[in-house]
Amino acid sequence: MTEPRVPRLSVDIVSDVMCPWCIIGWLKFRQVMDHFDGRLDFRVQWHPFELNPDMPPEGEDAAEHVMRKYGISAEQSRANTGRLAGVAADLGFAFNRGPEFRMRNSFDAHRLLTWAGALEEAEQAGPTGVQTALKLALFTAHFTDNRDVSDHAVLADVAASVGLDRARAATILASGEFGEMVRTEEAYWADQNITGVPAFILGGRMLVPGAQDPEVFIRVIENKILAAAA
Repeated sequence: MTEPRVPRLSVDIVSDVMCPWCIIGWLKFRQVMDHFDGRLDFRVQWHPFELNPDMPPEGEDAAEHVMRKYGISAEQSRANTGRLAGVAADLGFAFNRGPEFRMRNSFDAHRLLTWAGALEEAEQAGPTGVQTALKLALFTAHFTDNRDVSDHAVLADVAASVGLDRARAATILASGEFGEMVRTEEAYWADQNITGVPAFILGGRMLVPGAQDPEVFIRVIENKILAAAA
């Protein structure tokens, strides 16, 4: 007897490597995927968004950046960082934001992620393939290891760590390859009124903004997607 086919659900995630809530949102969404294991075939694709598109090559001290951008005090910044670290730790991710931690320009990271996504599409990868592996490795490099993910050598190393061709990654980084694709995608999502990240688009039509708790996603999928397909 043939097993019934599990319906596929596309999950487009608009995100930036510089965004702490993006890794938190993903870790929460992994729980949603586990919840629907055997009921839905998730296919995840990541899309570019730059929180700070004008960030200079040398980056900016993270604490000073947050205070300037959001108009908060050093004490408030430390408190916010502590809360974020606590939430991430509960989800199994370490934020090690030491005194030298800096915000970086993420455009080249997005170029590599776009390349990885193109490879994945060509190879018809499973629910989460090399693009997701690269995204998570970049989050770890930035937030846990305090590495400069705007540096081409670091980016090539991170790409190689998830099984991508380091030489090919270095060639992409040394050129403008995939840059136009990144800009086109950023413009597209801006036209879709995506003004903050993370943003999850389920089934190509249902937007769930922010790092929502798993129950929010589960309710949307049950009531808006599965019920509509029944």
